[in-house]
Amino acid sequence: MSDVLLKVRDLKIGATVYPPSGKPHDIEIVHGVSFELEKGKVLGLIGESGAGKSTIGLSAMAYGRGGVKITGGEVWVNGQDILQQGIRDLRRLRGADVTYVSQSAAASFNPAKKIMEQVTEAAILQGKFSRKEAEERAVRLFDKLGLPNPETIGNRYPHQVSGGQLQRCMTALALCPEPDLVVFDEPTTALDVTTQIDVLMAIKAAIRDTGVAALYITHDLAVVAQVSDDIMVLRMGEMVEYGPVDQIINNPQEEYTQALVSVRSIDHEEKLPTPDPLLTVNHVTARYRGTNFDVLRNINVDLHEGQTLAVVGESGSGKSTLARVITGLLPPSDGQIDFNGRTLSPALEQRSKEDLRELQMIYQMADTAMNPRQTVGTIIGRPLEFYFGMRGAEKRKRIAELLEEIEMGDGFIDRYPAELSGGQKQRVCIARALAAKPKLIICDEVTSALDPLVADGILKLLLNLQKIENVAYLFITHDLATVRAIADSIAVMYQGKVVRYGTKSEVLSPPFDDYTDLLLSSVPEMKLGWLEEVIAHRKMESAGN
Repeated sequence: MSDVLLKVRDLKIGATVYPPSGKPHDIEIVHGVSFELEKGKVLGLIGESGAGKSTIGLSAMAYGRGGVKITGGEVWVNGQDILQQGIRDLRRLRGADVTYVSQSAAASFNPAKKIMEQVTEAAILQGKFSRKEAEERAVRLFDKLGLPNPETIGNRYPHQVSGGQLQRCMTALALCPEPDLVVFDEPTTALDVTTQIDVLMAIKAAIRDTGVAALYITHDLAVVAQVSDDIMVLRMGEMVEYGPVDQIINNPQEEYTQALVSVRSIDHEEKLPTPDPLLTVNHVTARYRGTNFDVLRNINVDLHEGQTLAVVGESGSGKSTLARVITGLLPPSDGQIDFNGRTLSPALEQRSKEDLRELQMIYQMADTAMNPRQTVGTIIGRPLEFYFGMRGAEKRKRIAELLEEIEMGDGFIDRYPAELSGGQKQRVCIARALAAKPKLIICDEVTSALDPLVADGILKLLLNLQKIENVAYLFITHDLATVRAIADSIAVMYQGKVVRYGTKSEVLSPPFDDYTDLLLSSVPEMKLGWLEEVIAHRKMESAGN
């Protein structure tokens, strides 16, 4: 019998586009892709947003999401062309022979049902196991995936476990029916680096121990290199390069793959601080209304004009809460914020128009930060009207200048957000912030939702604008590669406190405190066997303790 589990031949996938203006029309988004996957092997699918990764992965279930349709080619699973099967056969395939792990477990689980009920549901409905057998298998999987209290964690609701634990529960859900193939769709992208390591370890061990084949979809080449046997690089619906992990990582043949391998090559030298800080956070403590728990505890940091302070730490460490205090959205219970030679009022509504103008913010999700019914020109033009009273030709000229600054050009003035790529949307948000001529811009995870090459371009743009405008950045992130690329100084936060603070060279040089050491050691490296090295190192440390 052949060891080939999944065989895809000349796969073509199309979709209908509904532009804000104009008639709907059909386009082809995957152009004749072919590959094979053997039993027990992992194929990594990597590429930028819109490359077709998830679309191709879902074709292994003969499924098209959001109106996407498979328009040509063949998809063979266990020797059967599933594109020729009827809906009943496909229902037997999905959730039994082929299962799926989505990027956001929090959005995928039903909040009204307990975890165990959801993890075992497909296995029971597909007739693979009785309820008792499925629950026993789920407990074994919880244990294998390193979840705490595997005997009882299934009795919790999704909101009662952490994001990393819920992602592992979703992996258990996919493995419970004993499938032949699992499609992992960006399963660690939304996680902090420390949590990502735990989930990657669990996924790799589960794949090895169960013998299941997998498609692993991601835009992070360093991550996919740790779990895959082969990698297929995709761009704009076409295969760019396909081969063993070692070849793709160490000897890429195509220019695009070489760019992916060498991404984050920015060499930013930290600048010497100016005599007086632009921003000083003095002994700030804060808590949310109606609680008696301090989410920030005695925070002290400085940021100088024209420099970048990176605030780094895992989810829940207090990074974004610090930004809320600085912007006045969350008044501190103790301490004060000094900015540009004056003490800021604790609450936003008490601040002057000048306070608002000089302190701007760029958000993580550009999609939700812009009004989809407004053009790029309207979005960028609003701060020009509000702060400077610009109208007509004067305003349009300044919008065009800002679009040139962000390397887009005035041809985008009349476009809507839906007509822009993810990177272009984030550039428009940068232009909107710059329109106010601020002294300080708070960048809240502005590259974490972007592909590596796009994120690299955004970081280079921000550094270039900093040189031109002398603007300071408070850069919130959990990505240490971003910190190395852009920071002059770093504040490491953990459980509401700053546990390490100083210049970039000081913070990133040993000796390290335990938490900073954990953060730095958890950043995936572009080399084979890195995950195994981390696992071995942690086992040695655990044995030593």
